[in-house]
Amino acid sequence: MPDAKEQRFFNLDIDVYVPGRWYFKTPTQLDGQRLEDPWVFTLGEPIPDPGPLLIPLSRPGSPLDFTSAGVGFTPILSARTAEVFRAQASRDVQLFPVQVEGQHEPYFLLVATRTVRCVDEVASEEVQFWRPEDGQPEKVGGYRYIAGLRIDKARVADERVFRPWGFRSALIIDGELKAALEQTGIVGGLFVEV
Repeated sequence: MPDAKEQRFFNLDIDVYVPGRWYFKTPTQLDGQRLEDPWVFTLGEPIPDPGPLLIPLSRPGSPLDFTSAGVGFTPILSARTAEVFRAQASRDVQLFPVQVEGQHEPYFLLVATRTVRCVDEVASEEVQFWRPEDGQPEKVGGYRYIAGLRIDKARVADERVFRPWGFRSALIIDGELKAALEQTGIVGGLFVEV
């Protein structure tokens, strides 16, 4: 593995510019019942097997290799993309099979099981914190908004996939994993260096 200073990391996000792309709603149980806590998939820690899940469409379109679903920005992967994560970063992820509405092919919900306290507040373009006057006392002092996210690579140990502490909408992957995903011809994912 490269030296921390040489290593590159990327936020894997959805590519909204894919023509005719599909969009997903929040995962549900197979019978359409809402999940008790749809945010559990983005906590950056291992979770119990949620059982069979349905990924309903918000807007039909072209099937993609990478899409996020619902309120928690939960990553949904095609089988070939899931296999790259399984082969390259099995210590850092859980993959749960899901049924995407209208699809017969297998898809997987990805849970990053690691969190790293690594946001570089100085190098990031803009960082806003929750304040008492925002009316959410449980969030005071945490990140409310980050633009131009940058991480302190020296704080990353051996993680290949992780969520930054306090900013769980970001899914960070290392450069080697990015290259492997690009070799598969991943469609729907956008890599932004952090």
